[in-house]
Amino acid sequence: MQSTPPREAVIEVRGLRNQFGPQVVHDDLNLDVWRGEVLGIVGGSGTGKSVLLRTIVGLNSPAAGSIKVLGVDVVNGSEEDRQSVERRWGVAFQDGALFSSLSVLQNVEAPMREHLKLSENLMSALGQLKISLVGLQPLACGKMPSELSGGMRKRAALARALALDPEIVFLDEPTAGLDPIGAAAYDELIGELQHALGLTVFMVTHDLDSLYAICDRVAVLAEKRVYAEGPIEMMPEVDHPWIQEYFTGPRARAAQTKTETKTDTASLES
Repeated sequence: MQSTPPREAVIEVRGLRNQFGPQVVHDDLNLDVWRGEVLGIVGGSGTGKSVLLRTIVGLNSPAAGSIKVLGVDVVNGSEEDRQSVERRWGVAFQDGALFSSLSVLQNVEAPMREHLKLSENLMSALGQLKISLVGLQPLACGKMPSELSGGMRKRAALARALALDPEIVFLDEPTAGLDPIGAAAYDELIGELQHALGLTVFMVTHDLDSLYAICDRVAVLAEKRVYAEGPIEMMPEVDHPWIQEYFTGPRARAAQTKTETKTDTASLES
């Protein structure tokens, strides 16, 4: 009988405290993210979902606690160590956060210019590859962000997040503002990329369809910490009013039914 190999935590958060003036957002928050999983971060308004993401990637300094990413202490470690690990993750923010004065291709090339020493031709070729990888047509390369639809901007931002072949991708509300068809297509894209590239995905979302469609685990923020974590099927068993309402309400049942129907259809087709 073969033993199951131990899981590897690529993100380790311990005793995290985030505070803005008198407002404490997180207090003694602990979280592990396992290599190769898609983890969905959910919680009610004001629970600090995006704050947690921004703290892990270094855009917010915590009041206390430690964060290790790929074994590197990104809070108290050296600047050299931090820069080395930053090359191993990519981030796509909710609004895309594309540089408005740069074309799509130039946006995707930006991380390469910052971290790599490549020829212009090689950067252009790699940028075009990333853009095609996220399902955008070659014509999108020369477009400016203002010329893109919301869905195209999200895909362009994802292409930029993949520019350095990261091990971890952070996504902040990736399907916010998309219509149901566009959101489902984006979920499918994330799932395909995660499997094809072996990514670990840290995804802040409020979208129940996304949670059921592609997440291996869910971590729920409540009471200033990770109140519950595990497979989404376990969440209705958690005794907390917000978790009960969120995971047992009509939208949750509809999302679960949609996923089960899709799974059954795929099984019949195979």
